[in-house]
Amino acid sequence: MGWSIHHPIGLIHYTPSACYRGYTLFSTTRGGKSAYLIDMNGDVVHQWHTDEGIHYAYLLDNGNLLCRTMPPEDAGGVETLGGSSAGVLELDWDSNIVWAYRDQTLHHDYERLPNGNTLLLLWEPLPDDIVAQVQGGFDVDFAPGMLGDVVREVTPDNETVWEWHSWEYLDVDEDIICPLDARREWSHGNTLNVTPEGDLLVSYRLTSTVGIVDRASGEFRWKWGPGEVYHQHNPTWLPNGRILIFDNGSHRRGISYSRVIEVDPTTNKIHWEYEGTPDISFYSYNISGAQRLPNGNTLICEGAPGRLFEVTPRGEVVWEYINPYFVYGKRTGNLKMEYSNATFRCHRYGPDHPALSGRDLNPDRFASLNRLMR
Repeated sequence: MGWSIHHPIGLIHYTPSACYRGYTLFSTTRGGKSAYLIDMNGDVVHQWHTDEGIHYAYLLDNGNLLCRTMPPEDAGGVETLGGSSAGVLELDWDSNIVWAYRDQTLHHDYERLPNGNTLLLLWEPLPDDIVAQVQGGFDVDFAPGMLGDVVREVTPDNETVWEWHSWEYLDVDEDIICPLDARREWSHGNTLNVTPEGDLLVSYRLTSTVGIVDRASGEFRWKWGPGEVYHQHNPTWLPNGRILIFDNGSHRRGISYSRVIEVDPTTNKIHWEYEGTPDISFYSYNISGAQRLPNGNTLICEGAPGRLFEVTPRGEVVWEYINPYFVYGKRTGNLKMEYSNATFRCHRYGPDHPALSGRDLNPDRFASLNRLMR
């Protein structure tokens, strides 16, 4: 997205007859302390807040917010990595903490399971013999050493009942770090979703790989991406058995541009894609995501510029909103401070979603916030 310091913020386009009407949840990453639920007119109808920060959040069916906090203050260098967080919190409708899991190696994503347990994504130092075999990337001085991704399942009492270590199932000859990225991590997992069969749907940014991991064996049932997608985020399982992916396109050969694609994991065929016109008009180097809506439209979070928009299957933009909540925080990957409205992901909830049942969603309660957007 082209940048101007004078570009509009808040709602900039809405075609009511073509949209999936509902409420959109988002927060500002790397410094934001609130999550906002807005209606189709861009008005805030609810807000959550915690001083620990809300880097990313989504709603549970009971109306609670499951969110990831800001990075720890000092974790020996781990806190400088993109996606780092000090904890995952569950907040009730009034922002009270009802559950928390804190660990300085938490990052990116998490998933509340039907049994009440929670899947978490964490880093662990790789064994030295594995580090010596990992290919690609460039060497840097990174005190924690090279890190690998761990998926951990914990109970409501924070007891660990299952773990999966990615490096035990990755292939050093296939899973090669992009030559333009540092050797601080092997894979840099940025997504943790669960398929209808209970398997793991994962995304590894540094190797441009999306995969399905068999929960029982730990082995990859499907692994795809290098040469097709570039540093992607947020693969999600669709009811038709395909996978929706935000292909960031960073380090792509030629012009850098992003796209959203729908791929069939049984054939690796891409059945649908959205690109900007011109290509470079839609681009986010990092973060970002996409959600397929019940009416067939797709809600897209172009994360770096904080642009949220809905497109039809034909690619027509029918709703568009620019995150107006800028914060001053540390830029991903180093210690530089910047003023940013970057948004990790967003989610749209229909008015009949159980999380919203019986809730007061009158925007008048947030009149002072909404006046700022007029």
